[in-house]
Amino acid sequence: MIDLQLLALLLAPLLGGLLLAVFGSRSWAAELNSLMSFCTFAASVALTVGVADAGPQAAFNEQFFIDQFNVFLVALTAFVAFTTSLFSRPYMRVEQDHGKLSTPMLHLYYSMYQLFTLAMLVALTTNNMGIVWVAMEAATLTTVLLVSLYRTPASLEAAWKYFILCGVGIALALFGTILLYFAAERVLGQGGTALLWTHLNGVKGELEPTVLKLAFVFLLVGYGTKIGLVPLHSWLPDAHAEGPTPVSAVLSGLLLNVALCAVMRSKVLVDGALGTHLAGNLMMGFGLLSVVVAALFLSRQKDIKRMFAYSSIEHMGLITFAFGMGGPVATFAAMLHMTMHSLTKSAIFFAVGHAVQKSGTQQMENIRGMLQLSPTVGWGLMLGTFAILGMPPFGVFASEFLIITTAMHDYPWTTPILLVSLSIAFAAIFGKVQPIVFGETTASRLPHSPALIPVFTHLLLVLILGLYMPPYLADWYRQAAALLGG
Repeated sequence: MIDLQLLALLLAPLLGGLLLAVFGSRSWAAELNSLMSFCTFAASVALTVGVADAGPQAAFNEQFFIDQFNVFLVALTAFVAFTTSLFSRPYMRVEQDHGKLSTPMLHLYYSMYQLFTLAMLVALTTNNMGIVWVAMEAATLTTVLLVSLYRTPASLEAAWKYFILCGVGIALALFGTILLYFAAERVLGQGGTALLWTHLNGVKGELEPTVLKLAFVFLLVGYGTKIGLVPLHSWLPDAHAEGPTPVSAVLSGLLLNVALCAVMRSKVLVDGALGTHLAGNLMMGFGLLSVVVAALFLSRQKDIKRMFAYSSIEHMGLITFAFGMGGPVATFAAMLHMTMHSLTKSAIFFAVGHAVQKSGTQQMENIRGMLQLSPTVGWGLMLGTFAILGMPPFGVFASEFLIITTAMHDYPWTTPILLVSLSIAFAAIFGKVQPIVFGETTASRLPHSPALIPVFTHLLLVLILGLYMPPYLADWYRQAAALLGG
């Protein structure tokens, strides 16, 4: 049964990509994109239910493996990809009406969107650490085409910067994967099984510690480039600012999580081989540095999409820091924060996309009066800002509270650094968003009604999870934390 469910999950975006490669120029391509994304989401729900009933399972001759940790990310990825496809429908049509996109560009966008979804799902579900690398490289290549969609000098520069930096990062991750195989083949023998994560996890105590240390450094730096950890982050603000807003939503809400999943799979192996907290210390260091640097850069931003890109760096740093601390509470909080950040940040980019189209600019000083021009967009942006800044009762408050209180108990020296950084980020973002929402404007309305259901659906979920955590979901997070050594 798991084989059929997984096959449906991977075939839906593959078939969607092929169909949109043929029919992507038709007037109904946006609807087909949403339909195939919905099929992917439905398949992810079926897979999640199957894993909830039967527990962790391998599929397709152990080349794929599903457990409580990656299936939770699969469901989150498929859901955000579906809601983003709904947001894309009116957004991309307005871009076409404004002359920014041609029909061939939309053709490319829809086909690459599905293939990007496929690459992320393969990276999450595969059991083979080598295939993880291949899927991450495929995600990089498809994203380059999406970031450069407008074909302006700035977008081409951003795509080239993204390709070079992430290409270097993925090359380092490849070297780390080779070192991992070198350590494994001495224990498991030569062949493809030496890179299967389940086999590696079973013999992690027998792996050569020195080689595993070196492998993890390369894997953390390599995949950390995709996560956007400082000082490997410089591609991320440019890619967000110059690419289409739906691409910003899936980059912040999904791709960063997928890369972090690869790092966590590696950390489990290293922790078992070394019996020390070396991997956790490295993650805490990179995470804390990312939080501090991103908070300082937030106050200098003038482009609204670049500002929220730095917010993504801050939050991914916080999640990496929490995973680095380890333990049941910190790991639980990190996974909860991954969920809250994905839902909230994608909702913010949905609202930002409509605000930018209404005002015709991404410069915050020229975006004013969203509440007057479109109350739903204004409230969506304001509520999303409250949520991402950790205001109660939104779920981000709960996850940040757990992370900070755990840091107070286990690593008290980090607490003032975190609190000061989060305070700086709060002041910077709130101070810039307030006039955007409540100021005066002379902008005109859009020819197509904005897709606001995804915005408020995401924010409602974040609000509900902040007020009430269903017991089965809490148990799910605890099981996933236990799998990660928490």
